[in-house]
Amino acid sequence: MKTRSLPPFLRPSVLLLGLGLLATAFRLFAAAPATPASATSAPKAVAPAPAASAPVAKPAPVPAPAAPIAPPANEAIAYNITITDLLRIDVFQEDDLKSTARVTSKGSVNLPLVGEVIVAGMPVDEAQKAIEKAYQVGRYLRSPQVTINIEQYAPRQVSIQGEVKAPGRYDLPIESTLTVVELVTKAGGLTDLAKGIAKVIRFNREGKQEIIEINVKAIIQGRDGKATDNSLKLRPGDNVYVDQNWF
Repeated sequence: MKTRSLPPFLRPSVLLLGLGLLATAFRLFAAAPATPASATSAPKAVAPAPAASAPVAKPAPVPAPAAPIAPPANEAIAYNITITDLLRIDVFQEDDLKSTARVTSKGSVNLPLVGEVIVAGMPVDEAQKAIEKAYQVGRYLRSPQVTINIEQYAPRQVSIQGEVKAPGRYDLPIESTLTVVELVTKAGGLTDLAKGIAKVIRFNREGKQEIIEINVKAIIQGRDGKATDNSLKLRPGDNVYVDQNWF
């Protein structure tokens, strides 16, 4: 089989075309960036991040049970000697001066040598000092030591009438206070007809009558922010009257 050769006039053109293609390929190869060896290496396996665990819900705290509200205790007070109290009076190392005496309507006791000494309205320790002073002033004893013991307390009562369920007379505690509200509670509380105003009728030391009004219902219901159960402490001989509501 005969091969056909290019005509002589085409040979130079084909040669130039081949050289141009070869030069172009060489330039492209030289311009390509070198690939680093690390790029061709297999990628390292990355351990998957651990899945975030769901937060564990803490149980809600159980509230502590509320402490029971204790009823208010009566306020402790020092007892003041009063009329008709029966006192035993001892003088240290002076047996002849020991005596038992009842407080008179004048508020005094009659003692050996010194006579009458006012003690009513005083706490026991003050009454002891008053008697010691009487023996010193009279120059009977230089440094007397007097001790008083109450053998019998005088009746300490108050009266409550009007719109309470159990009106009558009630004893006052010896060494604590009693308020108007506490007296109303002792008397069974207010009736349905009660206005809620209690009038306290008492006589002062000058013998003058005083009338003091206490809004008992407001104190019990907590409607009077300024009023408290300690607004008035009763005294022996007080008379309390609870008004009726006419409307």
